Amino acid sequence: MALSSNPSSRRRQRDIVVIGASAGGVTALVELVKALPVDFPAPIFVVQHVAADSPSILPQLLAAVSALPAKHAENGELAQPGVIYVAPPNHHLLLEGKRVLVTRGPKENRFRPSIDALFRSAAYTYGPRVIGVVLTGYLDDGTSGLWSVQRLGGLTIVQDPQEAQFPAMPANALEAVAVDYIVSIASLGPLLTRLTAEPAPAKQLIAKTELELLQLELTIAKRGNAFELGIIDHGQPTSFTCPDCHGALTQLVEGHIIRYRCHTGHAYSINALLGEVTQSVESLLYQSMRGLEETKLLLQQLGEHFKQNHQPTVAAVFFSKAELTGTQARVIYDSIVEHEALSGDLQFQARGSASALVG
Repeated sequence: MALSSNPSSRRRQRDIVVIGASAGGVTALVELVKALPVDFPAPIFVVQHVAADSPSILPQLLAAVSALPAKHAENGELAQPGVIYVAPPNHHLLLEGKRVLVTRGPKENRFRPSIDALFRSAAYTYGPRVIGVVLTGYLDDGTSGLWSVQRLGGLTIVQDPQEAQFPAMPANALEAVAVDYIVSIASLGPLLTRLTAEPAPAKQLIAKTELELLQLELTIAKRGNAFELGIIDHGQPTSFTCPDCHGALTQLVEGHIIRYRCHTGHAYSINALLGEVTQSVESLLYQSMRGLEETKLLLQQLGEHFKQNHQPTVAAVFFSKAELTGTQARVIYDSIVEHEALSGDLQFQARGSASALVG
């Protein structure tokens, strides 16, 4: 098999830190940055999931308690050591060469910014110089990206799920990646300070096809156009469709990780796709119930019309049909109540149930 490596990775210190967090992440990040020294030698890039239309004051919160400056990343700026760069809402944060990119590429796992997108860009650009950190959160954004960090020689760290406010995200990462460190937030700051003083190992060789796929996905995160870039040639076509745009989904495999990306660029883990599909089913059920209830109302009104016009036989037919339609609507409502909106945390829940049975 032909092997290749990222030519831009040099043997230097471990001087690139990328951090991903979701639910509970603000508290964890505040605690982390308190422990970082003023001479911390690496830039820190942070993706914290926030609503697309929500203003973010995370840089101000971090700067208020840290010896390091914090700011929202700006497209095209040069990364500086000792600065905390936070992804702006509704934008991906990527690394390319020495520059920071802020883009509006397709969402991944329903999120923009995406932890996976940041981690992949760091791994591709800096290889073994990268330290990737997954903190508290729901679902599994960050798992695929952390795998890429490790695959290209970087160090991987996960917050101890037992202390995480929301343990699913670190637990899912642990399920797929043999991480280097599992730590508490209290231990993370000193650990990062020590690790950034260590020299990075030599460049990691990976299959040329893997590197090409990684480069392709970074290009998609920057500008979309997945179909024109040939995403369908890099995976296995499936019969599934994208919950966002209804485009065809291509299955991608990374180690033990299975992911999906549509031809317009949206990307999903198994867990995220499952959550989207089950929500779509519930939405369709509600639409069906609404249609039946509207039909019942119309039939009743027509029945009243014929009743008032002294046509009881015709009216009775419409009233009977209205009652039957109402029964059908109630059946669908019962289905909605019983429908389980399976979330992306199903794997985490299953592992918990298995542990409880063993215990």
